[in-house]
Amino acid sequence: MSETLHRDRDRLPHTTVVLAMSADGKIADVSRAPARFGSAIDKAHLEQQIAQVDAVLFGAGTLRAYGTTLKVSHSDLLAHRQHLGKPPQPVQIVCSRSVNLDPTCRFFSQSVPRWLLTTQTGKRLWGNQAGFEQVLAMGDSEIDWLAAFTHLFDLGLHRLAILGGGDLVAALFAAKLINELHLTLCPLILGGTQSPTPVAGAGFLAAIAPQLELLNVHSIDQEVFLHYKVKP
Repeated sequence: MSETLHRDRDRLPHTTVVLAMSADGKIADVSRAPARFGSAIDKAHLEQQIAQVDAVLFGAGTLRAYGTTLKVSHSDLLAHRQHLGKPPQPVQIVCSRSVNLDPTCRFFSQSVPRWLLTTQTGKRLWGNQAGFEQVLAMGDSEIDWLAAFTHLFDLGLHRLAILGGGDLVAALFAAKLINELHLTLCPLILGGTQSPTPVAGAGFLAAIAPQLELLNVHSIDQEVFLHYKVKP
C-alpha cells in the first residue's frame, strides 16, 4: 500500500502557496475586502511566481472578493514562457464544491484559460453555463484532492501556484499536497478574530502540524519576503 501511495505522489504537481499577509498574519481585514495592502514590489513578485507555473488555483471566495485574476503582463516574463514553450497565460483553476459564482464578473471576460475544479454536485449546479473550458468533477460532495492533483499532472499541469484563500490552503495542507510557500510580510496590523488567515480550516495539533524549512528571507523597503519548503 505504501508503494502505491509513493507511486501516486510521483505523479503529483509541484505546488507553491503565494500569499501576502499583515504583520499579524491576516490575508484580509475583518470585512474580507480584497487585500490590496501589498506594494508594487509584492505584486511584481506575485507575477513572477505566476509566470513560472502551468496553472494557478484559487477558491471561489478569493474570486468573489477580487472579481479578476492577475495575468502575466511583463514582456520579459511573457518572453520567458514563450522560450519554454508555454502558453502566454497559465490555466486559471477555480476550486469550489458548490460553485457559487457570478458568471457576469470580470474574470469571465479576461483573456485567460479558465477551468473549474469541483464536485459532482457542483458540476450539476453549474450546469451548461459557459465560462470554463474544462469542468473537472473530483468527488461527490467533497473534492478528492489527491485524485484531482494526479489528474492535473496527467493533463500536463506539473507546477501549480496556490493563491488562497485559507480554506483551500488548509485542505491542501491536510492532504499533504503543499511543497513550498512564498509569504510576504506587510507592515500593518489588521487584527480581528474573524479576519482570514493563510491557513483556515480546523487547524492542526502542534504534534502533527506541517513543519517548514526556511529557504530564503530578504526585505525590500518595508516588506519581508519569506520562502519556505514543507518538510516531508
